[in-house]
Amino acid sequence: MARQNTLFKDAYNRYVAGLKLDAALPTEPEIAAELGISRSTARAILLRLSDAGIIRWNKRQKTVLRQPTEADFFPEEETNSLHNIIERSFMLRILSDEAQPGMQINELELAREIGTGTSVVREFLIRFSRFGLIEKRPNSHWILKGFTSEFALELAEVREMFELHSAAEFGRLPAGHPAWSDLAAIQREHYDLQDDFDEHFRDFSQLDERFHLLIHRASNNRFIADFYDAIAIVFHYHYQWNKAFARERNARAIIEHLDYIEALQSRDPERIDRACRTHLASARQTLLQSIPQNASEVASSSIQNIRG
Repeated sequence: MARQNTLFKDAYNRYVAGLKLDAALPTEPEIAAELGISRSTARAILLRLSDAGIIRWNKRQKTVLRQPTEADFFPEEETNSLHNIIERSFMLRILSDEAQPGMQINELELAREIGTGTSVVREFLIRFSRFGLIEKRPNSHWILKGFTSEFALELAEVREMFELHSAAEFGRLPAGHPAWSDLAAIQREHYDLQDDFDEHFRDFSQLDERFHLLIHRASNNRFIADFYDAIAIVFHYHYQWNKAFARERNARAIIEHLDYIEALQSRDPERIDRACRTHLASARQTLLQSIPQNASEVASSSIQNIRG
């Protein structure tokens, strides 16, 4: 079921992750601006921190009393936005073994599966349909279409424009911004995956998705964020479409990610731009390689199982 207050829980977790012992916290408007939330949500975060004994809140003074523990965070499944819940359910459906071009997608069935209203699902599908992978039909039905090289190239071009801008903005974030601790956590996950790569290399697609979405949040541009949501749905699942050479492909991408992360942490604009361009060129190549080369292959395997 879609959970309530996911915005608050996600913002709370992001803010808690950046707290330092004995630090004095800024004002509510400053916290709201930092996290991209309302002042009322920022106040709710402070109230929860105070109730948990993490901070001392005395009028305008707010001081961190202790380092947060794992128990202080909301579980990950409670911080997924409704959009993310719909997205994942949708992708699991169209990337299943039974999915083929021409397959019908029913709004009501998808809404029941997720546990939300059909209007929210319909809004998601309308936004996704702009990319030409699904098409609206009468009676709340949609048709799954094919995936072509032309589509992939157009998608890659738009993604590259957005990410070069977002990466540059990320490098300009203030030192105390929660995104830096999020980036460090993702960096550790990359090293952990490298350590146990043979067993878990197929887990890379999810890590890849979260890494690039973190970068794009730094753009602070509502149009980029909105458009990139739909790009990410396609781009970050393509690793699962073609299983050939998946291990080698993911191993190279992890190395590129780590170079990219170090470039962001350096705050050097030229280094960030270079690392970003290198990885995006590689990602474009692997996306194109994942697409079947003839019509018969498209008909039988343009969408493959995400759960490999």
